[in-house]
Amino acid sequence: MKKKINMRLVAIAILAILSTVIGVTIVYYGVFKKQIRHDLCISAELLKDTHYFESVNIDKDDIDLSADIKELRVSWIDKDGTVLYDNDKAASELANHADRPEVKQAFEKGIGESVRKSSTMNKNTFYYAILLSNGTVLRVSTEADSVISVLISSVPLIAFIILCIMVICISFSHMLTKQLIRPIENMAHNIEDATIDTPYKELAPFARTIRQQHADILSAVKARQDFTANVSHELKTPLTAISGYAELLETDMVPDNNKKHFYHEIRNNSERLLSVINDIIKLSELDRGESESVLEEIDLYDVVAESMEMMKMNAEKRQINLEFSGEHCNIRGNRELIRELTENLVQNAIRYNNEGGTVNVMIIKKESPVLIVKDDGIGIPASEQERVFERFYRVDKSRSKATGGTGLGLAIVKHIVELHDAKIVLDSAPGVGTTIQVLF
Repeated sequence: MKKKINMRLVAIAILAILSTVIGVTIVYYGVFKKQIRHDLCISAELLKDTHYFESVNIDKDDIDLSADIKELRVSWIDKDGTVLYDNDKAASELANHADRPEVKQAFEKGIGESVRKSSTMNKNTFYYAILLSNGTVLRVSTEADSVISVLISSVPLIAFIILCIMVICISFSHMLTKQLIRPIENMAHNIEDATIDTPYKELAPFARTIRQQHADILSAVKARQDFTANVSHELKTPLTAISGYAELLETDMVPDNNKKHFYHEIRNNSERLLSVINDIIKLSELDRGESESVLEEIDLYDVVAESMEMMKMNAEKRQINLEFSGEHCNIRGNRELIRELTENLVQNAIRYNNEGGTVNVMIIKKESPVLIVKDDGIGIPASEQERVFERFYRVDKSRSKATGGTGLGLAIVKHIVELHDAKIVLDSAPGVGTTIQVLF
């Protein structure tokens, strides 16, 4: 960044110098041309006022202005364009000047002027012609450097100035960039400290975004660490139980009448282990968004009805009354994920209900389709409601483990809701029950 700032400052300085030099030269040259024309006009008028070229007795051979006027070329031209006199060359050697622009203008308007460029000498010749009272034309001219020639001649000076300015710019740019960047570096080193003010107001949105991202990253790292610890614990518990029961059976330390109980515990812990692994795999798939692109128009009522058929047996096992009602309505979603969402919500409602309780599942259509799962179970305290969608979080850990809960069901629900750009609303009270609405 420092190098870029330095280079850009130097480039700006060089550009400014070149632009200034070119601009000033062009302006100066414009003034210079006006001055030359003015001087030629005065010279021509002075020569006219002498009436030297209007005398009837003048002898062309006796005119000699070569020594008197060194830098001014004087030409005397007859009415037919013949050069009568020229102080630079013999008149007989010069071609007819009737076609010269300045001469034609002088014959027509009384005065004429023009500028002709020399392609080989980088010179401009300025001409001024004036009509005399005897019908002849007096023309004066002088040479001057062209604007390109002036620029070329100033190249050494320009190069020297650019070199000096570059040295000054590099020195100042180093100092300036240090002053500019030091507060930013200080903020970067203390990115977690929100009390440090942003050095420049233009960086305030950037700083807020960076700090938020930094906080999100730290939060994600902590969540990943917690998730890893929880996974290890959730897998270790059933594996330890399975290993312990198997060891006892292997060493014949279990009476025959108790073996069936041990086999039953091994199977239960195996199922729990398999359930945790399946939920972890499902969460991993949702994290990677593997199912996000497989969206289609589906009838929410039909998908939920399929899930309810699968949930009936679980409800009957726990003596829970399962009721389903609603109307057909279409949503754009993933059929398998919606089925997974429904099963997790209903399974939770059954798991955390009381024996003989009721779970109502409804599909209603307001502004948009809504899936409602309502139970009259143990409910969730207000202090716990924000955390129930966290991975491995259980309101009643003993009940969850006793009924086979993994603590990942609502985390999966949250992911599926986000993938469908839906909204989830939780309303619960201890001893009253829980109502969860998914608004598509």
